[in-house]
Amino acid sequence: MNLGFSRRFLSHRNTPVAYRVRRVCLFFSALLLGVSRASNAQSANIDPGLTAHEWGTFTSIAGETGQAVEWLPLNTPGDLPSFVEHFRGTGFKVGLGGTIRMETPVLYFYSTHDTTVDVSVSFLHGLITEWYPHATHIEPSSSLNNVLLFQQQSSGSISWKSVSVQPSADPAFPQEAQPSHYYAARNTNSSPLRLAAQSGDETEKFLFYRGVSLASAPLSALVLPNGQIEVMNPNAAEIPKLILFERRGEKIGFREVNALREGAIFDPPVLNASLDSLLPGLEASLISSGLYPEEAHAMLESWKDSWFEEGSRLIYIVPNSFVEKILPLSIEPLPAAVQRVFVGRMELLTPATQNAIETAAATHDNAILSKYGRFAAPMIEMILHRNPSSIHSAELKDELTGIYRSFSAQNAAR
Repeated sequence: MNLGFSRRFLSHRNTPVAYRVRRVCLFFSALLLGVSRASNAQSANIDPGLTAHEWGTFTSIAGETGQAVEWLPLNTPGDLPSFVEHFRGTGFKVGLGGTIRMETPVLYFYSTHDTTVDVSVSFLHGLITEWYPHATHIEPSSSLNNVLLFQQQSSGSISWKSVSVQPSADPAFPQEAQPSHYYAARNTNSSPLRLAAQSGDETEKFLFYRGVSLASAPLSALVLPNGQIEVMNPNAAEIPKLILFERRGEKIGFREVNALREGAIFDPPVLNASLDSLLPGLEASLISSGLYPEEAHAMLESWKDSWFEEGSRLIYIVPNSFVEKILPLSIEPLPAAVQRVFVGRMELLTPATQNAIETAAATHDNAILSKYGRFAAPMIEMILHRNPSSIHSAELKDELTGIYRSFSAQNAAR
């Protein structure tokens, strides 16, 4: 019977029905072959022995409407070692306006074997301003004329080609005597990296970069007339953890909420807490968000003196969907696992902060003003904009002029 069926099928091989059957068979054969090849190609581009972890920060200032405002830090870039490279030199970034300042992203690799990876990152409406080791390509180039226009219309990017991941290596990493936030990030078990540069090979425990963007922040924070803080999350993704922190001298306080979906209103915190009661919970949240314990600890060691300084601010874990949108990352071959954990910092001009700055300006108390560091100038500008006829407006303008003069002198010296 099988033989008869075969003869009948072959005898009608040129009929329309037989032609369609053969065409369908060929189509599905080709489809299965294509799927198989695509699957094999995809598998070939994934390194099962490679893992990548990254942490970093997004810093912004809440304006009168609660949205992040554009600001200039007007300070010197003295917190980075001299071997770190800069876009247009060390003095360029301090005069670069932005709504988000991306600070100290570090990208770690953990590998079971020696391997080589290509890495690229782009920054929505932003510029990459510092990096180490030497990058293969930076976009835009330092010869760009209109930086502001580029930020508004395009995305800056950085790429490192042929990064050697060497888990068994024990290289000497560059180190300088001057203290820096930079070095604490090395205290992990990540694999050493080696890249070729014109001056010779460069080694590090991570890929480091920073930048400035004109993009919107992932949340907004409105200071209400009664001193309460209304926090709004415009994203579909929840904010895993949010802390309202305040420090006045040696007194600190905080309020926190987990899994913020839409918004919340906070009363000012009572200043009866300690960092010892805050840090363990924050570190645990960083770990639950995907960081290894030593990475979470390194992140806090890098930034705890800055995050918890004088003033009021929100400290929050940024939704991963926002990180991927504003800072898309490409690694080739693709690691078996990639974790990215970013912390947001949004400075708040609360009544207490405004009163402290106005009083310090009126009494020429530079010790108090210096506690606000790079936020002093934008805070004074906001106060003057809110109430230009304030009884302290003359003193505030004098202080702002002094900050501008100091900034100009420091840049002229460089």
